[in-house]
Amino acid sequence: MKSLTVLTLLALLTFGLCRDTTPLTQHAVPAAFVSRRASAEVVQRQKRNYGYGSSVYGAPPDPLEAKREVCELNPDCDELADQIGFQEAYRRYYGLV
Repeated sequence: MKSLTVLTLLALLTFGLCRDTTPLTQHAVPAAFVSRRASAEVVQRQKRNYGYGSSVYGAPPDPLEAKREVCELNPDCDELADQIGFQEAYRRYYGLV
């Protein structure tokens, strides 16, 4: 129990000695403005990534989603899709459309 108390006191002492005591006015203040080139790069980067990979817009649409919904409406196709997979079940019921 004594060793736990001593370790706690040493940890607090170390934390107190390692703390930065310089006033806030001496810290470097970042510039309030950025260059036109840097701001243009940020805007271009956002345009390129618009709608892809972000959680706001979701994933790109699945090209097989319409076929999957058709197969889900047919109970036999839906059950077969659970057993052998969607694409094979769709092919067996609706052909290669």
